[in-house]
Amino acid sequence: MSFFNVFKRKQQDMYPGEAMCDRGLLIFENTSEVILAERVLKAKDWNIRVMGPPPEIRSGCDLVIEIPLIEELNILRSLQKEGVLPREVVPVTSPLLQPVDLFKVKYIDRYLMVRAANMKLTIDLETSIIVNVSGGGCPDVPYLAQEMVGRKLMEAPSPREIGHTLCGYALQLAYEEVISKCMQ
Repeated sequence: MSFFNVFKRKQQDMYPGEAMCDRGLLIFENTSEVILAERVLKAKDWNIRVMGPPPEIRSGCDLVIEIPLIEELNILRSLQKEGVLPREVVPVTSPLLQPVDLFKVKYIDRYLMVRAANMKLTIDLETSIIVNVSGGGCPDVPYLAQEMVGRKLMEAPSPREIGHTLCGYALQLAYEEVISKCMQ
């Protein structure tokens, strides 16, 4: 252990509000901009995460992108080149501004249910068949359910391919989380 490592504190040892002071939130006008910004930033391998906004800055059915603040200028330049700039960048320095984790995972007997935002995807772990798609209030939810329920997870269309709303986006996140859980 080097001399300077003695002075480093583990994240769990930090004071409340201090744990994420190196992170910031990109606040956008609408969900479409978040989806585009996420695509741009992931293509450039930035360490980002789409999350639900904290209640203090929530303005409806929206999302935020959590970024490393040290890279803020470069990230904003990347977004500007693509014509999608956030309305605001908010440093996460207060425990009140902690973003909301989008995922809730629940195992019920032989079923796995993953909730992302307000969308839920449930599969039968023994057969890999999608048994339920529910939640949200977007007009494409019944269509997404119709196209996915009753199909094996890897044979069902990706929500990203057939959905066009925040609910479709959230269902895609749940879909990816289910796939990652099934691959473990």
